Amino acid sequence: MASEFRVDAAEAERFGRVAVIMGGDSAERPVSLKSGAAVLAALQRAGVDAFGIDLYGESGELCPVAQLQAQPIDHAFLILHGRGGEDGVIQGVLEMLRIPYTGSGVEASALGMDKLRSKQLFVGAGLPTAPFAVLTDAAGLDEAQERLGYPMMIKPAHEGSSIGMSKVASRDQLDRAFAEAVRFDRSVIAEQWISGAEFTVAVLDGEALPLIRLETPHEFYDYDAKYQANDTRYLFEHGLDAAAEAELRRLAVEAFEVVGCRGWGRIDVMQDDSGRFCLLEVNTAPGMTDHSLVPMAAQRAGIGFEELVVRILRSAA
Repeated sequence: MASEFRVDAAEAERFGRVAVIMGGDSAERPVSLKSGAAVLAALQRAGVDAFGIDLYGESGELCPVAQLQAQPIDHAFLILHGRGGEDGVIQGVLEMLRIPYTGSGVEASALGMDKLRSKQLFVGAGLPTAPFAVLTDAAGLDEAQERLGYPMMIKPAHEGSSIGMSKVASRDQLDRAFAEAVRFDRSVIAEQWISGAEFTVAVLDGEALPLIRLETPHEFYDYDAKYQANDTRYLFEHGLDAAAEAELRRLAVEAFEVVGCRGWGRIDVMQDDSGRFCLLEVNTAPGMTDHSLVPMAAQRAGIGFEELVVRILRSAA
């Protein structure tokens, strides 16, 4: 069915030519291309003069900055995932080119992409997050083992989509997981395992959208569970009472604001066995694929995909 949501002529003129910037050269390039294709098609259906730029993937002789200068751009819809796209780099380039863009600015993007710095920020702001340790060498592994115990989660600090992450339950597994994580990042963290429910909260224009509880038969919500599996369950009947739901929504918006995010994003949270919520991370450019969580939450709130992307575009600065 064709979408009924369309911008009027005045707003289409205000947006001008909108570049949907996707692709990039991070490990999340395939996901970004899927997200970008969906966003581009939705903007065009809504009456926006949008076109795509596959950063690094087209006009191979051009550097990324030259790609952005090859044709007029009035606004940029950023749907790059991973390094170079969510870490403040492309945001800084667009600011130098004086092109308004969607999502968080340079500083918030850098903090959101860095799991270590964002967790340190949560601790400093008095927000709950799981105990963690920084892994740099064998001595760091010994300390993490002693302080956190097993099981624990090992994470590259600057990757998204659960890339390079492993759950470990022994020293041998810890050694292997650390070796795998440093393939992606020199900065690696260990996080105390939380065995309770996992939630995600999309934030749009400063407000939390309906909560989603995630359930997967995998050991955790890994890359396959996020983008490929058909057995992941996304539950709006999340089992929280009204007070707990209100607390989680408040926590998500507060984490979004503490990091300095703007426009839109997604907050991932675990609930431990005692009912305490623990922040995992802030996603400043979440996926927009057919398996993605922000469009699901928006749909639950009565916001169709075309309206969602236009509302994100309206927040471009």
